[in-house]
Amino acid sequence: MSSPSLAGRDDGPAIPILFQYGFRFFFLFSGVAAVGLLAAWLGVLVTGEWPDHAAGASAWHAHEMLFGMVVAAIAGFLLTAVPSWTGTRAVSGAPLMALAALWIAGRVAVFPWTGMPEPVAAVIDVAFLPGLGIALARPLVKAGKWRNSAFLILIGLLTAANLLIHLDWLEMLDGGADAGFALGLGIVLMMVTVIGGRILPAFTRNGLGKDGLGVRSWPMVERPTLVLTLALIPATMLAPESAVTGSIALAAAVAHAVRLAGWQGWKAWRSPILWILHVGYLWVPVALTLRGLHALAGLPAASGTHAMTVGAFATLILAVMSRASLGHTGRPLTVSRATVAAYVLLTLAAAGRTASPLLPVDWVWGALQWSGYAWVAAFALYLVAYAPVLLAPRADGRPG
Repeated sequence: MSSPSLAGRDDGPAIPILFQYGFRFFFLFSGVAAVGLLAAWLGVLVTGEWPDHAAGASAWHAHEMLFGMVVAAIAGFLLTAVPSWTGTRAVSGAPLMALAALWIAGRVAVFPWTGMPEPVAAVIDVAFLPGLGIALARPLVKAGKWRNSAFLILIGLLTAANLLIHLDWLEMLDGGADAGFALGLGIVLMMVTVIGGRILPAFTRNGLGKDGLGVRSWPMVERPTLVLTLALIPATMLAPESAVTGSIALAAAVAHAVRLAGWQGWKAWRSPILWILHVGYLWVPVALTLRGLHALAGLPAASGTHAMTVGAFATLILAVMSRASLGHTGRPLTVSRATVAAYVLLTLAAAGRTASPLLPVDWVWGALQWSGYAWVAAFALYLVAYAPVLLAPRADGRPG
């Protein structure tokens, strides 16, 4: 993700800055979604108000955090990474505007108070990921980057997950939502596993200089980690409560923990832009352990789910968006105090939300509220710090 963009060259109509590169729109609106969707969810929890015609409130919340916020961040990352992997021109201008419009239309269509008929909402919402896949397929196939083309399969599976959820909401497939959420979370975890294995050791080694010589990825650990993480997807979809699924989750937790240890994140404690990556990835073995203990010992499923989503996914999203936004706009890779505060607040939100199902009943509501407020504050700080960066030209005067 370090090669210069070819978008916005002076050989055609001027392109608005927000649509000169995929990370600009989607990293900005992933942050907007993080604040807006969670604030709306807190409002639902406080007021108890929910339209009678809509899908369940918890299902809407889970869907929008996954297919709204998380998918926007994935789109921003891949639309920025693929040009670097392939040496091709970045998607920009009208095609990027069309993708942005599809993503926004999906959020409006699924928002319960718009009253849009579910069949129409389903078609609109499901359309975004295939559109993203089409935008990424041409450069990947043209460049012959078959290894990176695996991301097209993952996008296709995310599309299938979204479709399963909508078919359940349409009362056409009983149990489709549970399968869809299991598949969607599993695919995002697979993306975290693959991308994390590329960027964490590389960024840590480069950031630590001589101290990073010991940072390593062990081949004997990499393959079992990938295989166990992949195996967990069908196991969770077919038998989430079984001892086999619990055992796979615990084995995957050990593999991820050993993998993370090889990246020696403790050496990065002086560099927030590095340590937040390791904190985010640390939530993966924590979440998998909790998931395993749910199946084997009856721990609440919500703890493992939120350790994965709030802890691993959201923290790594915030870490990557804040780093890439600086690097791809020609700015030094040094985060502000506001950004560090966002890192800390999100970590507290993840800890509070993960712990809340395990707390005494009288404490649960308070933990839910305060973890929600910490989340909103974290991403609000991100927007304050990075909206000006994402809406401004590159600091070095180059296009992109």
